[in-house]
Amino acid sequence: MIRILTAVFLFVLAVVPVCAGEAAKSTRTDQVGVSVTVYNANRGLVKDTRRLTVPAGEGELRFMDVAAFIRPETVHVKSLTAPEKFSVLEQNYEYDLINRDKLLDKYVGQKIKLFNWNEYQDKKETLEATLISNNNGQIYQIGEEIFLGHPGYSVLPSIPENLIAQPTLTWLFSNAMAAPQDVEVSYLTDNITWKADYVLVVGENDASGDLSAWVTLDNKSGATYQDAKLKLVAGKVNLAQERGSKRDSFRMEKASMMLDAGQGFEEESLFEYHLYDLQRKTTIKDNQTKQISLLEAKGLTLQKELSVGGGQPWWFTQYFSEPQTKQPVNVLIKVRNSEANRLGMPLPAGIVRLYKEDKDGSLQFIGEDNIDHTPKDEEIKLKVGEAFDVVA
Repeated sequence: MIRILTAVFLFVLAVVPVCAGEAAKSTRTDQVGVSVTVYNANRGLVKDTRRLTVPAGEGELRFMDVAAFIRPETVHVKSLTAPEKFSVLEQNYEYDLINRDKLLDKYVGQKIKLFNWNEYQDKKETLEATLISNNNGQIYQIGEEIFLGHPGYSVLPSIPENLIAQPTLTWLFSNAMAAPQDVEVSYLTDNITWKADYVLVVGENDASGDLSAWVTLDNKSGATYQDAKLKLVAGKVNLAQERGSKRDSFRMEKASMMLDAGQGFEEESLFEYHLYDLQRKTTIKDNQTKQISLLEAKGLTLQKELSVGGGQPWWFTQYFSEPQTKQPVNVLIKVRNSEANRLGMPLPAGIVRLYKEDKDGSLQFIGEDNIDHTPKDEEIKLKVGEAFDVVA
């Protein structure tokens, strides 16, 4: 009879969901893979795959280490191991983060400890006090006396349950599989973007040059993506603007590019856009600007042109004032985006910075200009500056 009761007791422990106690937690240490797809204007798609072991039945799981600028309404959860056995019934996005004042606010009206150490007398003292107020400073009651502040340290018994150290998704889940399973969580986040930056080194005779381009990735999303699979999207993606929201939609023009071989980017078409897949993993740290080589084109044919523009305001002023006798002479560099000129693929918008060697062989900055998305066989026209020795 004892053996039977013991067996029944162990069976009950095995099948009863462990949801009455502390919620289960998942951190970045459970991660088995992460991929990040970045768009041109302040948005990214994160796919975070983790190996989870949660009890069968219904329970609560805290999915931690997500981006601080996550859009919680875009979260999608899918079990890759057993899609039909795991589902999320309810989701809360917890962003009431811990700080000193919030912690003390939770303990107003409760007893805490005050620790004071006089390092000169090597004297340590611990007092029990009631925190009466935490408004513009702390007010304590110690015994029958009221203290407006205290030189010691406030010691709290624990962190309140509704305060967390980092943004967290809290799920009420339903699970029919107690074994470990891989769960993919995808979501959109703001504050991550990419752009193209170009460097054009002009040759000695101003008729040739070398062009290199970099992807500049700026991550301020509030999360680090360790050994991530990185993809970039260029194209015109429409975002619906929420009613009453001040969020602006963004647009990206369709673009492609000549890519580095080897472990650089590989391009493919996606719907009406272009997707660029980095052929190796990379770590994208929070609050980091990362640059990755995009293209190299040497021996381009350039054309330098001096230009004087007569705009409408210039002609209009002739009727009302003395004519301007000296006009600025713009210096332009033209590049044909063609296969014959060692390019020939659409180039994404960005800033082209131009350099030229001085007589000592040192590169000197000579100007910069923006380019729009440039299709194949179109001409790129860059304004470098204004001529010093030529007047009109």
